[in-house]
Amino acid sequence: MASRVLSLRIDADLWDRIREHAAKRGMSAQDYVVTALVRDDFDERFKAAVEETDRFYGLQAARPPYSSPSAGIR
Repeated sequence: MASRVLSLRIDADLWDRIREHAAKRGMSAQDYVVTALVRDDFDERFKAAVEETDRFYGLQAARPPYSSPSAGIR
């Protein structure tokens, strides 16, 4: 898989919080941000798949509102 470079300008306070969260998990800040982006992408694809399945089977009204699989996990 080819890799690409993404450059971001981040507020110093946000950067410090990212580094703290990454350190708690034994990760680099870069790995922490990439993991968060991948997790968010998975959540969006999972939500779309659930909604498509509901439309296919006509279960839209029967299912409670979608909740992210990672909701509340820190």
